[in-house]
Amino acid sequence: MDNKLLAALPRDHFDLLSPHITTVVLAQGLVISEAGDEVADVLFPHDGMLSLLAVMRNGKAIETATVGSEGVVGAMAGLGLHKSLVRVVVQLPMNASKISAVNFRKIVKKSDVIRDLCIDYNEVLLSQARVTAACNALHPIEQRFCRWLLQSADRAGSDKIGLTQEFLAEMLGVRRTSVTEIATKIQAKGLISYSRGLITILDRKGLEKLSCECFQTLLEQSAMLPTIRELR
Repeated sequence: MDNKLLAALPRDHFDLLSPHITTVVLAQGLVISEAGDEVADVLFPHDGMLSLLAVMRNGKAIETATVGSEGVVGAMAGLGLHKSLVRVVVQLPMNASKISAVNFRKIVKKSDVIRDLCIDYNEVLLSQARVTAACNALHPIEQRFCRWLLQSADRAGSDKIGLTQEFLAEMLGVRRTSVTEIATKIQAKGLISYSRGLITILDRKGLEKLSCECFQTLLEQSAMLPTIRELR
């Protein structure tokens, strides 16, 4: 199983889920749900990345957390949180295991381990949101841009990332012109190559030096998460 949470489940608990799981292919840019939508499905990514965005009343949005093969989206539906509080967008194309929220809720009632999965991973997302909020408030765009590219490359498992400037601008909560200026500046330093929506990281160590501390902080926090409370 390519999703780390599902792979870590004891067999008897995974067997509760497996009859209800289907594998889906999700295209980049697909909106899974809007803030306020009923949570229809729980998604366990195998690869790629999902972005969780806070949406303002004027329609503007900014990324607060990302989810890849280490996590799950919609799991709190298992504990009765029926509506999404964020917009969920496919940031990088992916395969994912999908189970309906209705079936997931029934299974959570039978499995303390899967219930703990919901609670523990939600804490991971809250921690990400706290770090991202601090990053957005305190660090310049260039550092945030580098942090975001590094995160995306790790999730993609590749130094080549297909992203438009419009998409980057929305994720970072800045204007497209700001993204253009920063990308041009970093490309001139020989750290990346950017052409027709494809960013290639040429010098990862150099990009890490330009990035803010938040990239390493997020890596360390993710590594500290116990495997679903040691899966009892």
